[in-house]
Amino acid sequence: MPYGIRIHETGGPEVLRWEEVEVGKPGPGQVLVRNTAVGVNFIDTYHRTGLYPVNLPATLGMEGAGVVEAVGPRVTEFKPGDRVAYAQPIGSYAELALRPAERLVKIPAGVDDRIAAAMMLKGMTAQYLLRRTYRVKAGDTILVHAAAGGVGQILCQWGKHLGATVIGTVGSDEKAKLAKKAGCRHVIVSSREKIPERVKEITRGKGVPVVYDGIGKDTFTDSLDCLAPLGLMVSYGNASGAVPPINIGILSQKGSLFLTRPTLMTYVAKREDLVKSARELFAVVKKGAVKIAVNQTYPLREAAQAHRDLEARKTTGSTVLLP
Repeated sequence: MPYGIRIHETGGPEVLRWEEVEVGKPGPGQVLVRNTAVGVNFIDTYHRTGLYPVNLPATLGMEGAGVVEAVGPRVTEFKPGDRVAYAQPIGSYAELALRPAERLVKIPAGVDDRIAAAMMLKGMTAQYLLRRTYRVKAGDTILVHAAAGGVGQILCQWGKHLGATVIGTVGSDEKAKLAKKAGCRHVIVSSREKIPERVKEITRGKGVPVVYDGIGKDTFTDSLDCLAPLGLMVSYGNASGAVPPINIGILSQKGSLFLTRPTLMTYVAKREDLVKSARELFAVVKKGAVKIAVNQTYPLREAAQAHRDLEARKTTGSTVLLP
């Protein structure tokens, strides 16, 4: 019987259990995938702690890559032997997984399984943020928080590729080097610099039209203070904790600002949007405009350590579990 990482209760990394998981035959519209690589994301820790509730017991994990072992009735797009990748629904921390066919995409030749597993959730998040939530264009100056992180490095590279001037924030000089390598023209080390002051200095007092903030509570107010009038605050994650309730009047006081809390799930709910997003992502990766940095790998059974390192901010780029 195959193994997976499951939780029976919410809590710290210690609730992650390596145990046998029963996987049946694929039903209508399902595909049985043998995972070769599994991506690790902050949303996995939200599921583990209960910040984002899931039905228990649950197999964690939102993205992965592998090989099709079998297909169920009414599946015509995939066949055994196909290399596939996916982001959502939950359940990727496993050796074998049943996945809905409509949520799978084929991995193009020239893209490694580990790279595919590491980029589906983070890469398609970057795609919708840059191309749909706020359509970045040449000449824009954009602010990306956690620029050395998994989504951050993709946002910075892709933003530069689109012709934007990218300002990135990081927590240390070591991470500043990674942010620079990822395409940031300017890097702000938040442990010793005031982010709004530096952004206003860099933009000559104008502020930026958009802020991409995956940190949450610790950066929310600073992010608003970096925006130009009519700017868009994109709060897409909670790495430092959930943003507390706010008086929306603050948006008018700071320049008739816009605020959105988007999710990948909404942006790729339709299969045609999923396929288009993945195709655009694979294209920029294959041409070398975006490089996916898999800087940490762990055996799947050691997922708890991967979570500890992620939450302690010890990781950079993407983290992959290997079944």
